[in-house]
Amino acid sequence: MAVTSRPEQPEPFLRGCLFPPIGSVLYPRADPVDADHLPADVWAAAELPVGMRLEMVGDATAVDIAYHTATANLGYRGEGAGCTFAAYRAARKISEVEAVLGEGVVRLELPGEASRPAIVYLPEGMVPTVMSVTPVGGSIEPAPRRPRWLAYGDAITQGWLASAPSMAWPAVAGRQLGLDVCNLGYAGSARGETFSAAMLADHQAEAISIAYGVNCWSRIPHTPGLLAEGIRAFLAIVRSGQPATPVVVVTPIVRPDAEDTPNRLGATLADLRLAMEEAVHECIAAGDTNLYLVGGKTVMDPVELVDGVHPGDEGHKRLAAAVSRQLSPIVEAMGRAFAERCSTEMHSPHGPGREGAPAGSLPPSYAPPAASYVPPLYAPVPPPAPTPSYAPPATPAYTPPATPAYTPPGQEASTGWEADLRR
Repeated sequence: MAVTSRPEQPEPFLRGCLFPPIGSVLYPRADPVDADHLPADVWAAAELPVGMRLEMVGDATAVDIAYHTATANLGYRGEGAGCTFAAYRAARKISEVEAVLGEGVVRLELPGEASRPAIVYLPEGMVPTVMSVTPVGGSIEPAPRRPRWLAYGDAITQGWLASAPSMAWPAVAGRQLGLDVCNLGYAGSARGETFSAAMLADHQAEAISIAYGVNCWSRIPHTPGLLAEGIRAFLAIVRSGQPATPVVVVTPIVRPDAEDTPNRLGATLADLRLAMEEAVHECIAAGDTNLYLVGGKTVMDPVELVDGVHPGDEGHKRLAAAVSRQLSPIVEAMGRAFAERCSTEMHSPHGPGREGAPAGSLPPSYAPPAASYVPPLYAPVPPPAPTPSYAPPATPAYTPPATPAYTPPGQEASTGWEADLRR
């Protein structure tokens, strides 16, 4: 199905989408203006409609959603990539229906309090297009806009290997905190590229999370010094456009096969994590009072990694809890910042943006959702002790390895890093 624009009728219900469509990519997660300049692996991940959802309020007893899906190939994630429409209300799943390949219509029951938003997660692994949203037994309208959270990261932020899109840690935390999550997780990439930092700087938000580092151990090897300078530069670019927005940096979660294993530049994942955390501590000490750190290693137990690399549902819940603990004390402040942003967009000569307040309205005083269960961290994280400036180990003079005969791509001998190539 060749498509060059999104259907108009569902557009007011759509959440989590920052950018306009380009060609057949209806819900891109990177700026289409930059599509020709992005690394191929980033744009390939950005083409998937991860985190896209519909949000509505009203007294309808159900909603019919007409749609079209483009593929049944769910890849490495299997059903966890998303093959159902799932509705949540008050942080609880209230209905779920499987999607079919091609054109279809699902009916989702909408029990619960009519004034509380119903959130419908899409079968994103099947690359859906929502054609229409129709109430049954009552009326619906788009849910009020909420403060925006830009969640940048790698495969784990994208949702690997949660059982469904609704169980990815940004989705879980977004429901807990009442935020409009824009999932900018790019599986197999997200190495702190400066174009991603510029994208975060250029799109106003009330919260930002930055979670990467594992791919800097494997796919594009870094030294501790390189990673430390990279996160400093990344934060500096973000701050150039969002000087006061709360930013949470999440360092790599535990990965048993990498913790003490040197990469091709001699750095272990533990080395890289330490360098990243020290760089963030330095930025906080230098006066960035809206910068927060979650040390990833203590968030979950290794047994919660489905394949030794990516967490399942329990791990995603714990990661959501760790980030929520940083953001929950400032949710009301984020609501006030959101109201100010909407007011500015309303009175702009260009009018409100698509992600701003609807024309002629401003959000009421923001009230976060009722508290829901937040699982404890795997291990308490004590306040960070002062750490000396990071000094990388002495590096011997570089001696280039012998160069083997050229082997065409796809025919190399196994390196044991197949799991990384799927990230």
